[in-house]
Amino acid sequence: MLPLEAFDMYKMAVEMADRVSARRGQANQFYLAVETLLLGIPASITLLLSASASAGLDPWVTLVLGICGLAVSTIWWMQLRSYRDLNTAKFKVINKIEADYFEVRPFSDEWAHLKHDENIKRWRGRYAELGTVERVMPAVFAVLYLALIVIGFL
Repeated sequence: MLPLEAFDMYKMAVEMADRVSARRGQANQFYLAVETLLLGIPASITLLLSASASAGLDPWVTLVLGICGLAVSTIWWMQLRSYRDLNTAKFKVINKIEADYFEVRPFSDEWAHLKHDENIKRWRGRYAELGTVERVMPAVFAVLYLALIVIGFL
């Protein structure tokens, strides 16, 4: 039988894991906005300058924006990694409580279904975790910033 104390701890652990996921989503929105702004500045300036028949954006401006963007991308990726590690630990605790006290194990069973679902394997090979997918975005922005820097000095 599940002691009330263990059930309360389970509910708290699930709620905390949900809050970490929500904070991760908010962080992604923030970083996406910052990255878009940083890339939008040189695009906007280039459009304005090209309309006035100027030579283009100063290479040093693109270098500074590119370095800032690379720094933001790196920080974003590191923060996502931190959230992933934190949630991994939280779900280990949740899974342990489920294994020790529950006959039905919603989180453990859900993960098992995702890993072994034939429909997922058929069209993608394996389940792509949200953390894996979202970590691609900082890398994409980093590549764009590197391109910005290179193009700025051509």
